[in-house]
Amino acid sequence: MAEARVISAEILAPWAEVVPDVGPMTVADLLALPDDGWRYEVVEGVLVRVAGSGAKATTVGRRLAARLGDYVDERDLGLVTGADGVFKFLGAETGLLPDAGYLASEHADLIAIADLSKPIPFPPDLAAEVASPSQGSDVMAAKARQYLRGGTALVWVLWPERGEVDVWRPDDLRPRHQDMRPSVTLRADAGDVLDGEGVVPGFSYPVAPLFVMRRGHPAR
Repeated sequence: MAEARVISAEILAPWAEVVPDVGPMTVADLLALPDDGWRYEVVEGVLVRVAGSGAKATTVGRRLAARLGDYVDERDLGLVTGADGVFKFLGAETGLLPDAGYLASEHADLIAIADLSKPIPFPPDLAAEVASPSQGSDVMAAKARQYLRGGTALVWVLWPERGEVDVWRPDDLRPRHQDMRPSVTLRADAGDVLDGEGVVPGFSYPVAPLFVMRRGHPAR
């Protein structure tokens, strides 16, 4: 068995923690891991994990995936995954699990039927991540960077506690040692609207309803 590497999560995957005493992993290995309350990802062959999300984050992520999925399915634009969808990045042993991921038809059509039970062999064209209360702006910027460097065209980072969505595009990329800022931050209380831009053509959805938990109460 290969020896486990000692790597700092602050460098490799600031949004997560490195799983200790585990040797190099492949993205395919993610499918065999136990359902033990953690969410696992592989970054450059290293297994990392984050704690499971609470009701706010899971509700927001499920709601966005449902709205996006219905829109994409009705127009046969590709496929949309929920929080368990594993996307493998090209040229790297990296697999990430966005809370909602979209793969355009030109990529989805290349996946053989026999491979539909395996990790998706492309980065998502759109990735949506719902931040937990313990995750700050810097660590989620690092995850947006990971997506954008891997080929994702549009990243949405949702903040249930703030009622905001950060929108990241490839033009926002900066060298690793430089701070990154999103292209724009959308706000529920400003009446802002999510836009699929050229990635999910024609898709739009108001930000505010994403953060309503029940009986009209926002997720705060």
